[in-house]
Amino acid sequence: MNMLKLVGIGLLFATIVGIVAWRWQINGWGSLVWLGMVFVMPIIRTPHEKRNKDNTIIEKPEAGKEKTLLSMVAIGNSLLPVVHLATGALSFANYTLPHGITAIGCAFAIPGLYLFWRSHADLGRNWSVTLEVREDHKLVTSGIYKSIRHPMYSAIWLISLAVPFLIHNWIAGLSAVVTFGLLYFIRVPHEEQMMRQQFGKDYDDYCARSGRLWPKF
Repeated sequence: MNMLKLVGIGLLFATIVGIVAWRWQINGWGSLVWLGMVFVMPIIRTPHEKRNKDNTIIEKPEAGKEKTLLSMVAIGNSLLPVVHLATGALSFANYTLPHGITAIGCAFAIPGLYLFWRSHADLGRNWSVTLEVREDHKLVTSGIYKSIRHPMYSAIWLISLAVPFLIHNWIAGLSAVVTFGLLYFIRVPHEEQMMRQQFGKDYDDYCARSGRLWPKF
């Protein structure tokens, strides 16, 4: 990516951030929390994404479906909320919550962001944004993965569930939940099948002692 393109993307992002921040009194203070979330998540992910570009991929199943699902999530998590918060184009679908209820969004967002960071840190070179198996792929069962098989999904569920409390709009607020929910329920069975084929009994034993989204009690 050349420097001119990077500058253009940076200016566009700064403009969007500025407009959303300027309109916070119209959209409510939850919109500032949402803005903080979408600012922090790339800061957490980008170093891992850059490092793992050097991975040698030996298997990448259903790449076309993955691209479609990720595009859908990008629309639901980012594009629709930005359009609404920056322009008010979806204001016909607004709803009202008691002032203090917005704080529930923070209660979801804070542990969600922590799990998002912890998941990337513990997976290391084994993380990728799409379903794939890399050369020397390892089954990670330490750190947060000791008790939860999919803490990354737990994190994004929490972050997605925060959005309707932060953005009071039936379309922009719920789009993250709907689009990520579709990705989760379509992708996870394929992901677990891929891991089972790669690691066999070790993965079955791991599943027996760990929870999918939260620890087994």
